[in-house]
Amino acid sequence: MTRPLILVDPLPRTLELICDPPTRAKLESLADLVIHETSRMPAEMVDRHLPDVSIIMGQTKLPRERLMKAKKLRAIIDVETNFTDAIDYDYCFANGIHVLTPGSAFADAVAESALGMAIDLARGITRADRDFRHGREAYGLDGNVGSFSLFGESMGLIGYGDLARSFHRLVQPFKCDISVHDPWVPDYVLKKAGVKPLPLEELLRTCRIILVFAGVTSENQGFLGRRQLELIRPDAAFLLMSRAAVVDFPAFIDLVKQGRFRAATDVFPIEPVAKDDPVRQVEGLLLSAHRTGGMPDALFDIGRQAVADAELILKGLPPVVCRKALPETVKRFRSKPVEMT
Repeated sequence: MTRPLILVDPLPRTLELICDPPTRAKLESLADLVIHETSRMPAEMVDRHLPDVSIIMGQTKLPRERLMKAKKLRAIIDVETNFTDAIDYDYCFANGIHVLTPGSAFADAVAESALGMAIDLARGITRADRDFRHGREAYGLDGNVGSFSLFGESMGLIGYGDLARSFHRLVQPFKCDISVHDPWVPDYVLKKAGVKPLPLEELLRTCRIILVFAGVTSENQGFLGRRQLELIRPDAAFLLMSRAAVVDFPAFIDLVKQGRFRAATDVFPIEPVAKDDPVRQVEGLLLSAHRTGGMPDALFDIGRQAVADAELILKGLPPVVCRKALPETVKRFRSKPVEMT
């Protein structure tokens, strides 16, 4: 009996990066693999295998004319973990082709970093370290001017997807009063999760710790503009953990520079950030180089999720692990294919 065929076109990932040895062995047991990872899989190579392929893993460009040749194709799994505009989604939905991404693989790692960064902003940990190294440290109460504890504080989450839900679980011992703004999640779900639904502007005005976990869509690009950011209370901490495109980034940086509120960001409009970018000199801004999710085990979880669903699909069962592209929302996402630099 002919084994199924999986095309593995994983850049900017590699199989070594996303599959630990047991997961790689499991993948190889499921199907014959055609792997190309030194560059994007060449068009000729993709086209040659399309008639026989069952699953494609990667960010391969798949317009309608290509998909029409892939009569055996059952699933496309984007192991970069974004839904991009490289696929004809309408064709996939009409022909029963699952489009999946293991996007939740980074949730726990990002949540852990977000908690650490929130504590840092509240307690001034890295600021105190810098002061000590420069001989300007203050001891005891004098060293805690402007500091506050997370315990029992008002906290606002903007977006309540995988990242925010993981963070919510992690922060529960602090017994914070948690509010959420997410127009894609009904109040029923938020209340069942034990959080309070709030309009965006009320959340910005009232919460002392604000974390942005919202992905970027056609509706929310730049939705946190200067007017919204100016609502943030001056003793608040604001953390940008998802995508830079959801804020007016120059306005965000300007307000932090003015001392309107303290903040942290793991994302930037252009990455890598230029060595002479003024953002590097902004006081009151905790900087992270888009590294909060990039932990080895989080990357391995991409492979675990992808292979788990691949096994189900090849058995004729529906996927249950990865996030599924949905007709109502997928075209609203504004993530772009990641290119190697």
